[in-house]
Amino acid sequence: MFRLFLIILLIPTTAQTQSPELKWFKGNTHTHSLWSDGDDFPEMIMDWYKTHGYDFISLSDHNILADQEKWVKIPTHPFRQRRFKEYLEKFGKDWVEQKTDSAGNILVRLKMLSEYKPLFEEKDKFLIMQAEEITDKFEKKPVHIGAVNVQELIKPQGGNSVAEVMQNNLDAVKAQRERTLQPMFAHINHPNFMWGVTLADMMELKGERFFEVYNGHPHVHNYGDSTTIGMEELWDRLLIHYIGQGKELVYGLATDDAHHFIEFNAASSNPGRGWIMVRAAALTPTALIAAMEKGDFYATTGVELSKLSFSNRKLELAIDEEAGEAYVIQFWGARKAKGNKVPQAVLLKEVRGTKAGFKMRKKHLYIRAKIVSSKPKENPYAEGDMETAWTQPVRF
Repeated sequence: MFRLFLIILLIPTTAQTQSPELKWFKGNTHTHSLWSDGDDFPEMIMDWYKTHGYDFISLSDHNILADQEKWVKIPTHPFRQRRFKEYLEKFGKDWVEQKTDSAGNILVRLKMLSEYKPLFEEKDKFLIMQAEEITDKFEKKPVHIGAVNVQELIKPQGGNSVAEVMQNNLDAVKAQRERTLQPMFAHINHPNFMWGVTLADMMELKGERFFEVYNGHPHVHNYGDSTTIGMEELWDRLLIHYIGQGKELVYGLATDDAHHFIEFNAASSNPGRGWIMVRAAALTPTALIAAMEKGDFYATTGVELSKLSFSNRKLELAIDEEAGEAYVIQFWGARKAKGNKVPQAVLLKEVRGTKAGFKMRKKHLYIRAKIVSSKPKENPYAEGDMETAWTQPVRF
């Protein structure tokens, strides 16, 4: 009898051996509301993302959390007046708290996160993570850090250089995470905005894991100019440097950095330009952030993948293709250099089709994939943009 009991104990149950099913979740970690310099109410913004197929969203207003009383004046501009009426019609007079000042201006109290969150969140369907864009600077150079799932406001930390300002703010997010024991992460926003952050600045950082390889705001210079490199070249050069220094890989996000939800045009910073797809076991901050820190996500402006894997040193992917569209799959990476030469990022392989793979060799420092569709991006960041996706880098 004892022997039979021992055998039963040694046989694992199905529940114990099966891993949680992983799912893809669509989300955006950088957008703005009337809590700072956005043009719309938080509830209208949540409704936009939820009805457009997003699974999670973070409102990341500048140096503020939606946890206090804040009133805003409704501008007299016809679009803003119309938006207020739409807000009132959608959520009702019992929800919207308003008053009129002595000059006849309408003022509205913005709802706090704790108030509007229950209207939208649904288990396994839609998640809102509290966030902040820590908006700092060094001299006249802007330094903006996205802090996702923060529990308390983090004030700009300052510093004696651009690199030091970034490091101080990254360290502040890390310190809050360690103190609160809550999952959270930071990402460096739009390095080329007002040409504030350079590759050399980012090379100095410790513990930096995420940055925006794509940002949908029309003023962020994703592609650089004649004197400053774009985000993809910055990414590759940063990867080469970090690997050489024994640091962890840095991952690229796409965000829309939306400020404008009323007018949609090339001059506005609109929602829907860029997002991330995260493969996680559950729609929770813990699961999403754990997956992202493993690099189990990709950034996109429209292209979606039906397969993405890296095993036995082979990166493989397949595209969830749209009828009538063509695709180019590129594998970018760097090979180890001889002597004192600095490795250079190169295009390792290009495939026209809907699926491809690349087998790494010991000579490769890392590889990543970029997928470009023949489909023009609707309301693009820049004229001529095609829908694109970027997988995260992997190494031997």
